[in-house]
Amino acid sequence: MIRALSLAAALAVLPLSAALAQDEPQTPSEAAIEAASAAFEARMEAFGERAEAISEDESLTEDQREMRIAALWSEYQPEVAVFTAQITRHAGQIAAEALANIDVEALVADALNDPEVQQAIAAGPAMAEGIARNGAWSSSDPEQLVTYQLMAQYALDQASDAVVAEEAAAGDDAGEE
Repeated sequence: MIRALSLAAALAVLPLSAALAQDEPQTPSEAAIEAASAAFEARMEAFGERAEAISEDESLTEDQREMRIAALWSEYQPEVAVFTAQITRHAGQIAAEALANIDVEALVADALNDPEVQQAIAAGPAMAEGIARNGAWSSSDPEQLVTYQLMAQYALDQASDAVVAEEAAAGDDAGEE
């Protein structure tokens, strides 16, 4: 459990650490995340040491160990929530800053100029025509036609019910005034 919690904390911070390791200057949000991560890591190490000491205490029964570790965890749990909130807030700010610097039009233009994308675009009309020609809806099978008629009738009934309900609601609103 202790190692799992430490691993979870490390995995939560890993993508952010990798982003912060770049040569670009740190933003205030990145610096705040780094500081919060360092403090949180130190607290989790302290938790791990204390929990491990409890786990290795042979004078306690297994139930007593579990209860003491649970009590210890309840002491640290609010810090996990605070850390998570800090990371979430600052990560959102970092994402917003990163998105502000992205040229979406250039990305789209670059993607559209990719030979594979051009090939897919060129094949699109022919593919759609083939689907339409071979699709079940182009079949003259009487059972399929009945199924499509039932589906169309159901859609019309749903639309009609919605109109009636809307008119009734409008009538109720007019009667209240």
